[in-house]
Amino acid sequence: MAIKIAFAASPAPVAQTARAALIGRYGDCPVDEAEVIVALGGDGFMLQTLHNTQDIPAPVYGMNRGTIGFLMNEYRESGLLRRLEQAEEAKINPLYMHATCVDGSTHKALAINEVSLLRAGPQAAKLRISVDGRLRMQELVCDGALVATPAGSTAYNYSAHGPILPIGSDVLALTAMAAFRPRRWRGALLPKTAKVRFDVLEADKRPVMADADSRSVLNVACVEIGSDPSITHRILFDPGHGLEERLISEQFS
Repeated sequence: MAIKIAFAASPAPVAQTARAALIGRYGDCPVDEAEVIVALGGDGFMLQTLHNTQDIPAPVYGMNRGTIGFLMNEYRESGLLRRLEQAEEAKINPLYMHATCVDGSTHKALAINEVSLLRAGPQAAKLRISVDGRLRMQELVCDGALVATPAGSTAYNYSAHGPILPIGSDVLALTAMAAFRPRRWRGALLPKTAKVRFDVLEADKRPVMADADSRSVLNVACVEIGSDPSITHRILFDPGHGLEERLISEQFS
């Protein structure tokens, strides 16, 4: 019996062309009836697809029609059904972000890669960090800080010199960006169950924005972050090229 596939593609012409070709060969079905969702684009579109389909049980198999494609498989039009049957599955939980702004408004979002706080003015941010209700750092002066999942540890976190985390490590990375004081502080490894709170000091003078997978909130006063085990994203990879292997290989490249 053929697999019921729903094809999704980014607006890029190369992705739209690929979607049309694949539908012509394998057919298409509504997302809520699919056994597998095939996402065509880059990593940004893959994250968007995972967010959009988080309430649908079907796993997502990405094929790269973007640039880097860390979360994607190689694009090939032929042999898709066999690749889907043999694919390896990775399960990941997103982070939640609860942000309270200076004006008292509150905002919630989910992030598969990371939640980051970034200075939004000419002066460095001043952040106070608490973990599980315990004050851990009275004042971090920096360009920003982030909490990353293992799946997102090779993205913004790695660019900020944070550690690459194995997919099954059950830890989160708390990483500083351009820390000025304490100058040598690079971050911490926290258990996956940890609840992290950032309080923005001198928020009026040193504005800070929060970002959860490109969902931004301006002028935050405090941000709470933690893993959300109630949501599980299922991602499919070709055998031998799964997320765990990619995270290990990235450390030797």
